[in-house]
Amino acid sequence: MIVTIDGPAGAGKSSIAKRLADALGFEFLDTGAMYRAVTLFCLDHQIDLTDAEAVARIANSSDIQFDGARVLLNGKDVSREIREPRVTEAIKEVADNTAVRACMVAAQVRWAEGKNAVTEGRDQGTVAFPAAECKIFLTASPEVRAERRFLQLQEKNLPGDLDTILRSQIERDEHDRSRPVGALVKAEDAIPVDTDSLTEDQVLERLIEIVCQRCDAHHVSRPVLRDRASSDFCDCETSTTR
Repeated sequence: MIVTIDGPAGAGKSSIAKRLADALGFEFLDTGAMYRAVTLFCLDHQIDLTDAEAVARIANSSDIQFDGARVLLNGKDVSREIREPRVTEAIKEVADNTAVRACMVAAQVRWAEGKNAVTEGRDQGTVAFPAAECKIFLTASPEVRAERRFLQLQEKNLPGDLDTILRSQIERDEHDRSRPVGALVKAEDAIPVDTDSLTEDQVLERLIEIVCQRCDAHHVSRPVLRDRASSDFCDCETSTTR
């Protein structure tokens, strides 16, 4: 079974998708980390991000792996570096690259084959996994998302200004909705979840409820739920097989 979670930047997709995967006993794919890893490599090696062919070659030759919560790029742990503001500011050139997106989507589909997985991104339910059994569209206001991002940076001792983050958030929303490939669009059959007034624990419970409902609708067994440990935001029976 594939569960897709799409939504705008800062909606809390990565943190809640990871917790949902843990609760369901599914594997987790942070697709945004893949684009961030390619962006980081290009920045560190002075590769012109506007050179579409050069960036595409990097995407095709990069070995991006996930080891629990760690993101490995060519064998190196880059989990912290890919979240730096410089990567966030530059990622749109990589994410808008048609060849890069084709490479990343193909890698995502290969990774998920035969797995029970939760994937998160912008186009998971529309492009990567249009036939996914469960699609969720996570939303939150720009103000709430900017505040969450600001607090996240503070916790990691990274620089950040709330007003600057909010302006960047609004600009990125507009860009993501209008990008030529992989635009941020809610799939017709995706279930919307507004997280503005919800704690992360409440969001998690709502997503588990949605997954169980979709299991019933697709006549597949509900997953056995694991203990759900609480974290900060930024009854099922037998195990499910895809």
